[in-house]
Order: sequence, then structure tokens, then C-alpha cells
Amino acid sequence: MATSSSIANDSQYCSQWKYDVFLCFRGEDTRRTFTGHLYEGMKNRGIFTFQDDKKLEHGASILDELLKVIEESQVALVVFSKNYATSRWC
Repeated sequence: MATSSSIANDSQYCSQWKYDVFLCFRGEDTRRTFTGHLYEGMKNRGIFTFQDDKKLEHGASILDELLKVIEESQVALVVFSKNYATSRWC
């Protein structure tokens, strides 16, 4: 299994991926708790992570933008929560 440092190092040499991780979560449930801490932890370890509330361009088609980012990410990490399935985007 790859360590966080090997993931970060591999991403430096692989131009195929724009992001190491696509973080998928229900914002209202976990944004300021578990997911926020997870994102900060990955960032601190050099793992370039897409978190939708920080990097989506305003005015862009959200669905098209999300699909593009998922394709540009090496790994998708889903954080399930009580209301995850009620989200239009998840």
C-alpha cells in the first residue's frame, strides 16, 4: 500500500493527474468537522486534494466541472454521512 509521502512524490512525476485526491462529501454534514480535518491533514502532507467548495469556478456548470475534476484526479475518496445520498451532486 502506498504511503502518503509516496503518493505526494508520485504526483510530482505524473503529469496525467491534476489532483492526487478528489474529496467527495455532503458539505452540510461534514465540511467543518471530519472532512475539513481530513482535507487539512492531506494538504499538510503534500497530497494535492480537490475539495469542491474551494476550487469550483463561480458561474461554471457545476456538473460538467465536477466530472472534469474527477477525471483529472488519481483517486476519489468518498466520505459517507447521514445525508450523503440526499445531495444532488453526490
